[in-house]
Amino acid sequence: MKQQKINAPKGLTKKQRSWIYTGFFIGLILVLFVVNNSGNEPERGPYPPNYVPAAQRNSVLAPDFALPTTDGKVLRLSDYRGKVVIIDFWATWCPPCRKGIPDLIDIKKKYGSKGVEIIGVSVDTDTKPEVIPFIKEKGINYPVVYGNQNVYMQYGGIRAIPTTFVIDKEGKIVASYEGLVPKVTYENHIKKILGL
Repeated sequence: MKQQKINAPKGLTKKQRSWIYTGFFIGLILVLFVVNNSGNEPERGPYPPNYVPAAQRNSVLAPDFALPTTDGKVLRLSDYRGKVVIIDFWATWCPPCRKGIPDLIDIKKKYGSKGVEIIGVSVDTDTKPEVIPFIKEKGINYPVVYGNQNVYMQYGGIRAIPTTFVIDKEGKIVASYEGLVPKVTYENHIKKILGL
């Protein structure tokens, strides 16, 4: 009986080696991708001076300012320590600002006697002469001051209006909002701070 010779493979074929190399290369790319994308996002910057990230705003004092009011006086934020303050950055030409002002007027009427103050910070530049007539027309019952670049930067750079900040009785920022906010949002903050 004749014995058949069994040819044992001497190694991997060219095709098999190609598959192994391709798999190794793809695996390496996947590992590098995962390692590169698993860390925290790098911080963006540069930030303006005194910029406070939203997550940290509730732990910092609101930057103090002294700004000219529409009636020729100077308003200092520090004079309102002990009150809940809503700072509203707005302009006469801004439709969402115009829509939100009646809510702020109502809040001042409803909570003013309970220690709540609203400060309107006008960002009007070319339309600055329209601010006082606008206040009279709308019946704004809270102080309005003229803002400046320094104050905008102190409050993180005002990128959109309206932008509002809710400040507690100790002068700390507890919330900030870009855009029109429902009145109930402010009222919820007020009630929480005042324990109502």
